[in-house]
Amino acid sequence: MSGKHETAVSKKAQERATAQRNRILDAARRCFIEHGFHAASMAYIADTAGMSAGLIYRYFDNKSDIILAIVEHQLELLREDIKLNRQVDLASEMAQNYGRANEGDSGGMNAALLLEISAEATRDRRVAAALQRFDTTLRAALVDWLTRDRASGGQGMPAAAAAGRALLLQCLFEGLKIRETREPDLDRELLTSTLHEFVPLLLAPRPPSPHLPVPATHAVSPAASAQPGTIRDQS
Repeated sequence: MSGKHETAVSKKAQERATAQRNRILDAARRCFIEHGFHAASMAYIADTAGMSAGLIYRYFDNKSDIILAIVEHQLELLREDIKLNRQVDLASEMAQNYGRANEGDSGGMNAALLLEISAEATRDRRVAAALQRFDTTLRAALVDWLTRDRASGGQGMPAAAAAGRALLLQCLFEGLKIRETREPDLDRELLTSTLHEFVPLLLAPRPPSPHLPVPATHAVSPAASAQPGTIRDQS
């Protein structure tokens, strides 16, 4: 019985510690967004969280540790989303998510917070490393999704094309996030129609461009090019 009691007490203590950490992180996000990273002191974050400054230091040594925890939380959300293996209408989701993180009802990162963290990454190597891990994880997830067969929720794209498309998609995600800070009232119909026009081009597994030189090892002879079913006929 004593063992079970100790386990129950330990579980409650862990749940309380997790709740306290999340409370601090939520307060820190609000402070960083409203006042900027450097203007938001640990004491101010503690006050926003409704706890003493001494208590906050039991969970985080400094503001950089808080930023690292925020980035890690975003990574966890990304990992969970990857596991879903769901069919995705990417253009629609991108349009629907524009500005949602700023409203506090989304798991996405607030645009202003992303800017604050990115700026801090230029000064703090640990924050820079955390963002690098996030970028690497996201790009690998995009490549996996692009190359996965359609029956498994992917796009069936050749691996050779996926890396470049993943990079462009990542740039598009980040560009839209920055655009949120400058144009929060962007015409949603314009955004939606534009995304539906261009995102499918990034997802389409196209053959090599006819304007690009054909590698010598894959050159097609004139005789072969005239036959049905050859590469040139398929392009």
